[in-house]
Amino acid sequence: MNLILLFEDDFVKDRQRVSLRGRRHEHVLNVHRASAGDRLSVGLLNGMIGTGAVTRIDDDALEMDIVLDRDPPPPLDVTLILALPRPIVLKRILLSASSMGVKRIVLIHSRRVEKSYWNSPVLDEKKIKEQLILGLEQARDTIMPEVWLRQKFKPFVEDDLPDMIKGTLPLVAHPGTSEPCPSQVNRPVTLAIGPEGGFMPYEVEMLEAAGFRSVNIGERILRVETAVPVLLSKLF
Repeated sequence: MNLILLFEDDFVKDRQRVSLRGRRHEHVLNVHRASAGDRLSVGLLNGMIGTGAVTRIDDDALEMDIVLDRDPPPPLDVTLILALPRPIVLKRILLSASSMGVKRIVLIHSRRVEKSYWNSPVLDEKKIKEQLILGLEQARDTIMPEVWLRQKFKPFVEDDLPDMIKGTLPLVAHPGTSEPCPSQVNRPVTLAIGPEGGFMPYEVEMLEAAGFRSVNIGERILRVETAVPVLLSKLF
């Protein structure tokens, strides 16, 4: 935990002092091993970051006087469209995408996606938020990403995508295509990544008809959890 993420109900005095219990308190107590007088990195959810001076820490609670005086790091200007992966993989991707600065994530269905994945408890709003928060804490960020769920591929491509890709560079990562993925792109990007092995041919055709360019990152076919950070690092 490189940053302690604060919430509105943590404040106990004139927005200058917070009191924490639970996971964050235990982490500071047992991992940071902080004591009164120590200073820790803090940030308000969807707000500024700064420093918290520990005024009290014991087995019951952690209290800090805080100063929020800096902007969080800039986000990546990307919308990440992701064919829903296996639940355990999704947790890792949400964390890594959040830590890299992705603020818009769309989870979609694909022919190669198991329908049972959509019934996973990992897709519960609270569970998704937990992974995103872990990513923010890792990267010292405060701006919560937005996550949309779209279970029907064709209606999503026909109805949602046209507005979503306006003013962006729409790319679909697809193994075997001839065009390499561009690097250091200086404009907003909409990036679609399929399931293991890529989208089905007709799905790629639909995305290309909607304006997407198919690109690759080399001859190797990577796991989705690896492909996501590799593509984001190359693009930005």
